[in-house]
Amino acid sequence: MKTNGSAVWSGGIKDGKGAISSQSGALKDYPYGFASRFEGKPGTNPEELIGAAHAGCFTMALSLILGEAGLTAEKMETKADVTLEKQDDGFAITAVHLTLQAKIPGADDATFQALAAKAKAGCPVSKLLKADITLDATLL
Repeated sequence: MKTNGSAVWSGGIKDGKGAISSQSGALKDYPYGFASRFEGKPGTNPEELIGAAHAGCFTMALSLILGEAGLTAEKMETKADVTLEKQDDGFAITAVHLTLQAKIPGADDATFQALAAKAKAGCPVSKLLKADITLDATLL
């Protein structure tokens, strides 16, 4: 399976403007730029999109792993905090911290923690990233 995303950019790094689109149309010419990436201004940025992708991938992977263990989540909410740091040779995504809150009938905490760790290690986005990926998982 292949899918795609695209970006258009015009101008310099600080005064330029860009737009991001996804194949599905979920994002269609959505604005991004220096201000939305580094100054907290409206618009998106690559790190935010990676965070959303990682949270979605991890949560879906956990759903699969829970099913294999005979469990079904009533609800799972995952937040992915992506750290972008200045380094000698530019910037790098150095860490992603996943925070999961889940309600899973019939699950005990030890099983839940083991399955969540397996999902963290096995989701395709985790495998893609070279960052330090950590997880706090709370069973409600």
